[in-house]
Amino acid sequence: MALEAKEAGNLIGSDKVEGTAVYGADSQKIGSIERLMIDKTSGKVSYAVLSFGGFLGIGDDHYPLPWQSLKYDTNLEGYVTGITEKQLQGAPKYREETGWNWNDPTVGRSVNEYYGVPF
Repeated sequence: MALEAKEAGNLIGSDKVEGTAVYGADSQKIGSIERLMIDKTSGKVSYAVLSFGGFLGIGDDHYPLPWQSLKYDTNLEGYVTGITEKQLQGAPKYREETGWNWNDPTVGRSVNEYYGVPF
């Protein structure tokens, strides 16, 4: 049985989430999911890292979005967040992976506060 046939209901493989489009509150595409950040202890997805800007992956900015701030829209075949592209410009972001400290709880707290999601 093909893997796609085994992914049913609400479950999806992480490789299928990566690259999925993300749409803003105005239903305009604002980027795509680059990777998921999963809590090692609980196994729950904490953040989806949105890739936005740049050209052909060069110069992209990366925006950690709290996973619970995204909802899958079957009509758009992508995730929707309550933020617009304009609001995204003021959101916490990093350009290079070394510029972000995932282990600093104040960083995570600031991301969640920006999107109005409990930490």
